[in-house]
Amino acid sequence: MPDQSHYADKKSFFDRMLTIYGRKPVLETLQDTSLECHALHLAESNREAGIVADIRQCAQKRGIPIKIHSREALARLSKNGKQDQGVALDVLCPSFQQLTHYLSEPAEKPRRLLALDGINNPQNLGMIIRSAAAGEIDGIIVAQKGTAALGPLVIKASAGTLYRAPLLLHPALPEALKLCQDKGSQVCMLEAGAPISLFNHRAGAFCVYVLGNETDGVSAQVKALADTQLSIPMRNGVESLNVAVTASLIAYGPHLER
Repeated sequence: MPDQSHYADKKSFFDRMLTIYGRKPVLETLQDTSLECHALHLAESNREAGIVADIRQCAQKRGIPIKIHSREALARLSKNGKQDQGVALDVLCPSFQQLTHYLSEPAEKPRRLLALDGINNPQNLGMIIRSAAAGEIDGIIVAQKGTAALGPLVIKASAGTLYRAPLLLHPALPEALKLCQDKGSQVCMLEAGAPISLFNHRAGAFCVYVLGNETDGVSAQVKALADTQLSIPMRNGVESLNVAVTASLIAYGPHLER
């Protein structure tokens, strides 16, 4: 069971907790001993055989507390009663934190953040997280409303990097961007036809790059907050790139040299 003593308070500890669900994802996570798990949740209606028995045995071997719930209570924990298969697991994600906590800490180097505006395709979200975690991105602002749930499809698409990715959580993106601007950030959005190329832009000490919805792009409310619009040069009649590919270009672009 994870040690809470490393965190300033109990709330900070639970801000870093992600509850995953589904029998196969839970078993795979339990088998990865590099991941810290807080508690296993099982529905009392589960048959104690097959993969459920394997899950219980793995949790017991690791000394992870097992809690039994009614089917309805488990659905409230998993937030996906139709797909949780009677199993959920609390996993500690050490790099998750509330955006307000991140902004309250002194900056020791230039800050480069991605902000996700309505990314609702789990595969895209997972690939964005993977690229950002691997590249020169310090945090990924994820609104707790309007973004795909951090479930099994996101975990799979991220190749497991979700558990270690620097996610910065906030209820709504417009407010999150305003908080960043109050701390001196420049908010840049990607827009086809913008006069400044992403690759020619040189960010200041604090920059937030906004990625918009797969179909509708950046929302009007967020667009109104943008300080700068950037474009990605296109050839051969190509109009746009997949949002996850755009995230990779931002994460590895020469504009991020520091």
